[in-house]
Amino acid sequence: MFPLHDINRSHRRPYVLYLLVVLNLLGFFYTYGLTDPAAVIQTYGFVPARFVSDPVGEWITVFSSMFLHGSIMHILGNLWFLWVFGDNIEDRLGHGRFLLFYLLGGVAAALIQGLVSGFASDVPMIGASGAISALLGAYIVLYPRALILSLIGWFPVPVPAILYLGYWLLIQFVGNFMGEEGIAFWAHIGGFVAGVVLIRWFERRAKKGYKH
Repeated sequence: MFPLHDINRSHRRPYVLYLLVVLNLLGFFYTYGLTDPAAVIQTYGFVPARFVSDPVGEWITVFSSMFLHGSIMHILGNLWFLWVFGDNIEDRLGHGRFLLFYLLGGVAAALIQGLVSGFASDVPMIGASGAISALLGAYIVLYPRALILSLIGWFPVPVPAILYLGYWLLIQFVGNFMGEEGIAFWAHIGGFVAGVVLIRWFERRAKKGYKH
């Protein structure tokens, strides 16, 4: 199933989402248009073994890695999911809290992937998928009955978010179990769980801020 769009109207423009899209595109252009991609990924990607040996020197890579991608399909897939699901989360939390939630989700995803590897992996982890997975976790909590117009075969079918995102999460476990290489499945799972856990606290803070 591929999500075309959600049937869930937002009430304010998602300016932070627009900013995140631009930053990811700039990161991609910088990596592949202005310099040596391998050097950029090695320097600014999140490397668990390197991080655990020097967390003070490497902390920035937890964030910089979120804005790097390995291919055009990698970035387009991530940005599409961000576009489909992110606007409603920003609408619910407000711009500043949405940005903080997104970044914390990405940090949690990176650290969980590192933890699963025992912080022994020296392979750089890049991509926005961990942070976006946190948005998916938030979405399933806040909008479980919202319909996601999804392409099933050649046919667009409205699917409740709880089914669509539950299916997405299952695919991450299956992919990890099957040993598919090159995909940080535990970053996806970890980001999703972080989103589920954190969203209600962020939502309560957003409501308090709105009242004042």
